[in-house]
Amino acid sequence: MKRHSDIKYRKNGKNRGLILAAAIIVLFILVRFGIFFAVSGGFSGIAMAIPLFFLGVIFFWLLMSAFFGAWAYQDCRKRGDDPVLWVIIIFLATPVIGLLIYFLRRREIKRPCPACGHPVPLRAKYCEECGAYIQNREEMERMENKKVHHKKYIAGGLVSLALLIVCLTGVIVSASGAGNVNTDPSSNERVWNLGLIQMSVSNYWDGVWNFSFKRASDGFVEERNMKIEDAETQKLHADISCGTVPDGASLILWLVQGDRAESVDVTDLSKPLEYPLDGFEEGKIHVRLQINGVEDVTSEITIE
Repeated sequence: MKRHSDIKYRKNGKNRGLILAAAIIVLFILVRFGIFFAVSGGFSGIAMAIPLFFLGVIFFWLLMSAFFGAWAYQDCRKRGDDPVLWVIIIFLATPVIGLLIYFLRRREIKRPCPACGHPVPLRAKYCEECGAYIQNREEMERMENKKVHHKKYIAGGLVSLALLIVCLTGVIVSASGAGNVNTDPSSNERVWNLGLIQMSVSNYWDGVWNFSFKRASDGFVEERNMKIEDAETQKLHADISCGTVPDGASLILWLVQGDRAESVDVTDLSKPLEYPLDGFEEGKIHVRLQINGVEDVTSEITIE
């Protein structure tokens, strides 16, 4: 009895550890979304339908994971497998892939041998331990009738999957609609990119914006909100180097504040740029780099 209790205690401790790890991962994802929202100016420059559909995608993905995870939990208990471990796998590997892995790896249903008690497969006619003959026709018929159990979880997961697809379609349709996503680098609202950027590093520390990248989609815009404290005396300093400049490629620096927008071609700077800010006002200013085909770029931008 004591040994059984120790095994049960260790198993419960393992399950608690897995649950804690899953909770930390989910919390990390939520914190990352929160930080992105805080530093990106919220949903400025984008139609509200897009974030609403996107939140719907996240909600129904979690709901689908919960339904399919609940079904797998019950199925694991019936087969003597670790239910908490498989629920976590389904959440982390996405429900569809997680369930596929589970179906490929799940244990066969077993029952104790009436002669020696050794677990034997339900369809076995003889015990592999003692060789006793097993009469299991009634048991097999009963299990066949209950082959699909907890159908409400399966139904809930499929409905959630359908609604997730609807929301994902809504995101794509809304994002492709004219005027729903701001891509204008001269706009005072946040600029949203529909393209891609590769091997990029962007950080802002102590008033200095360092940004580098390998390559990006044509028209990709990277921005940073900076602050002007004295427009009459301060200047924007930009040390920018473009390693690869194909024919017709360019890198444009944009300064945007309210209705005022100024641009400078910084593709081939022979020396660091010093740009006067006397035409702007004290306060926040959008500093943007519009990438048009240049590659292997490093930049350091500050206002002082």
